Amino acid sequence: MELLSVIRRWHCRDYFSLREIARRTGLSRNTVRKYLRQDSLEPRFNTPGRPSKLDPYAEKLSAMLRVETGKSRKQKRTIRQLHVDLVGLGYGGSYNRVAAFARDWKAARQREQQTSGRGTFVPLAFVPGEAFQFDWSEDWAILAGERTKLQIAHVKLSYSRAFTLRAYPLQTHEMLFDAHNHAFRVLGGVPQRGIYDNMKTAVDKVGRGA
Repeated sequence: MELLSVIRRWHCRDYFSLREIARRTGLSRNTVRKYLRQDSLEPRFNTPGRPSKLDPYAEKLSAMLRVETGKSRKQKRTIRQLHVDLVGLGYGGSYNRVAAFARDWKAARQREQQTSGRGTFVPLAFVPGEAFQFDWSEDWAILAGERTKLQIAHVKLSYSRAFTLRAYPLQTHEMLFDAHNHAFRVLGGVPQRGIYDNMKTAVDKVGRGA
């Protein structure tokens, strides 16, 4: 695990304090201490003490990942975009190193949240035909020789995870309804309820109940 390797190098080779390592990684001192103590989390690499090209950028990458966790799904930058940013700062290593670090960082953060009580979550479970999820995303295509922005309607069954995608020029009511009609026809039925993510195109006005 790249993150664990970095933590141990900082502690054993560079003599960083637990406080400093926690500040750099965004983890709590208790989590850092646990990683340093548990032999079961030893990396699978034969030479864990070998310096990595990512070491000088680990703090910067951790800060980037912390910023991205606070953004909405549509606003988040991909790991490949973060790799490009690091290259712009002088990083000369591979994308795979950055991706491995990001995976370990996210897993460690999730474990910390679960054990500390922050970020506690209830796993979602659905029965067949209970619900579907709908959301929009944006993509680009070459139409008639021109690069055109498209609005992609996503409909996914919450139980089976079967889904449909349909592209439209705009996010209008007519296209919203058409996307539902197409999806239910293809998927073979209409679930009992729908789950929408900030669907402004589905609501004209919010009124007060009696």
